[in-house]
Amino acid sequence: MSPPPILIRQSLRNEVFDILHKRIIAGEIRPGEWLRQEEIASQLGVSMTPVREALDLLVAAGLAERVPYRGVRVLQLTHEEMLDAYGLRLLLEPLGARLAAQQASPDQIEEGRRLLEEMSALVHLEDMPRLHEASRRFHALILDMSGSTLLIRLYGIVTNQFPDWMLYEAMFRHPEALSESLQRDRAEHRAILEAIAAHDPDAAACAARRHILSLGHDLQDYLAISRQRLEEKERLFTPCDLSRSDPPAG
Repeated sequence: MSPPPILIRQSLRNEVFDILHKRIIAGEIRPGEWLRQEEIASQLGVSMTPVREALDLLVAAGLAERVPYRGVRVLQLTHEEMLDAYGLRLLLEPLGARLAAQQASPDQIEEGRRLLEEMSALVHLEDMPRLHEASRRFHALILDMSGSTLLIRLYGIVTNQFPDWMLYEAMFRHPEALSESLQRDRAEHRAILEAIAAHDPDAAACAARRHILSLGHDLQDYLAISRQRLEEKERLFTPCDLSRSDPPAG
């Protein structure tokens, strides 16, 4: 097969993924709802192949799950599953940031800055699907910087059980909180990256932990997860010194 058809098919797959991703984050497709290949292909006027590949991307992105002999449905997480993922992110992401500060390459740090620049331009409700994907790429990049294959694999499993896309969906329902949330996220992401660029493992780990703790407050505010249960999870993991000042912005 010649290269052009492959590129066209990949583009179509990505377009279908973007459409479904946006519908999920906008709440048009609800948690637990089945994603029927035939129905989606008919609605979008495409063949089954790009739809099937787009559904694979949704599963890989943690927005959907494949149920044997049934098909693919939008992920529906219990509060216990969310809390487990939250607790493990409190453990894994500071560790990943600490290791990243010791061995991240200049190219990786520059890629992190490009992602921060990309996210800074995504400030409207209609940008939420793209912002969600960019944020996931940023967090995955930090773990890639760690150089630990096993840590990267564990993190991938954990993030597929964390309801980050549900938090972005909540922004559609609470647009009044959008600007403040985005400013906070940008500041926290930048603090993580600049601590890594400064090769300061302690600051990087603490900045990563602060960011996940902020996501814990979002779980309480937007998804009605009990503050008591969140604090129970937080106490299970070794705290860093949160009184320490943030690393200087670069």
